Formats: sequence, C-alpha cells, structure tokens
Amino acid sequence: MATWKRDFASGLILLVPLLVVLVVLRWIYRQVAGVPLIGTIELVAIGVPPSLVPVARTVIALTVFTTVVLAAGYFMRTTLGRVAEEEIDDFMNRLPALRVVYNASKLAVETALSGTEDLQAPVYLETWAGIRMTAFKTGKRTRDGKVVLFMPTAPNITSGFVIEVEPERIDHTGETTEEALTRILSAGFAESPHQIPVEDEEDVLDESTDGADHTRIDVGQRDHSSDDADDEGRATGSRTTDGNRRNTDRDGRRSDESSSRESDRRESDRRESDRRESDRRESDRRESDSR
Repeated sequence: MATWKRDFASGLILLVPLLVVLVVLRWIYRQVAGVPLIGTIELVAIGVPPSLVPVARTVIALTVFTTVVLAAGYFMRTTLGRVAEEEIDDFMNRLPALRVVYNASKLAVETALSGTEDLQAPVYLETWAGIRMTAFKTGKRTRDGKVVLFMPTAPNITSGFVIEVEPERIDHTGETTEEALTRILSAGFAESPHQIPVEDEEDVLDESTDGADHTRIDVGQRDHSSDDADDEGRATGSRTTDGNRRNTDRDGRRSDESSSRESDRRESDRRESDRRESDRRESDRRESDSR
C-alpha cells in the first residue's frame, strides 16, 4: 500500500506541472490568437494553403507575442520605462484587491524567470534548539558583517523571510540549489539523494542485528576486545564530554546574545516612551502658553 501511494505521488509530481504548463501555454496562445489583427488576416488570399492556415496563425501569434515582449523589455531598460514601471506599480498597489494578485503574479514571474542565479548555495539555520530550517544566501552583507539570507516558505517560495545572521551560525547543506528548492516546493515529500529512505534504514538495522546474533568470540578474544572496548569507551566519553562542553558554551553565548538584544530592545522602547512623553508635555505647555 505504501509503495502504491508513493508511485501515485511520484506520477502526480511528474504530470501535474506539465499539465499546468500546457494549460498556461494554451491560454497564452488563445489570448494572442484572439487579437483582431491576427484574426482578420486572410492567409489563403496571400498564398497559404488551407491545410497550413492553423500552423501559420500559430506562428504569427508566437511572433507577435515575442515581439511585444521584447519591445516591452527594451522599453523597460530606458529611463522612461523605469518611470512607467514605478507609476504602474504605484497605481496597482492602490487597488485594494487587485494589488495582491498583481504583486503575487509579478513576484512569481520574477522568481520563475530569474531561475536560481540570484539564490546561492542553500544553507541550514538553527532557528531553535535542535531545529534547523533551509535558507539561501543572497550574496549580500550588512554593514556590521552579517550575512543576508532568504528563507522561503513551503510550498510557496514566493513568500518568506529576509534574515540577517552571523556567519558562524550558518551550516552548509551540501546540496544544490535545485535540490533544496525541490524539497521546499514539495513540502518535504520529494526524494533527495542526500536522504536515507525509512525502508533502507530499517533493513540496515535488521542486518546489523542478525549479524550480532551470529557472532561468536572465544574467551581470550573477548577479554582482549573488552580491554579495547574500555579504551575506546573512555576516548569516546572524552570526545562526548568535549562536544557537550562546546555545545553548552555555544548555547550560553547564544543565550547571552539573546538577553543582550532583549535588554537593548527594552531600553530603546523605554527611551522612545520617555521621548514621546516629553514631546507631549512640551506640546501641552506650548498650547497652555498660547492660550
């Protein structure tokens, strides 16, 4: 049953994006082919065979669409084009409902067409103790040396969070950008070469258990192995203690940094409150003097 569900999900992951692309292309073709200028062209009269009329209309529609897109792109490179884009964005953002659709579609197109060039290597960021999230380097840094990351939401990567963190808090994933995006877009259900399937992990555990049941050691070898195991156990315990000490020190530093930031924030809020209270009193005094 689990295999059937996994195969069905894999088929959906393969076919649904293709169907969506075909539907979008069909809609674009209908919109372009429905332009009055294209519909009124008498292709048969200019020598096009009747059997090739649909093909000719398709070629004309694609040519017109490509020309319009290239012309708009060239216009946007000019100063007047940038001003026009700002005016259009300002106008659309004034519309209560349409601005959401406009901004979402614009961001989706920018994300799709820009590909992964603007997103550098994916990294892990430990947001809470023992919990890490996937983010992407933007190639930018703040004035105080912090790294600017973009942490997308799943499965909609057009929204997310812009985070500024210290470089030492970043762990590299060892994945490509495409693999990380695939995992996010699939809400974690997509298969990755870097992960171990649950079935394989259980098989490994079973094999190790069976091997342990069939292992036999004589008395002399057992004593020698016991001494080696004790030495190795002491070495492992020492490494574990050192690792725990480093983790404790790191957690302590993070706690101190968090407490310091919280104290700074409270101090800033208190100063802002005092400033507002002083401004209010000064305003009341001036109003009283004017009366």
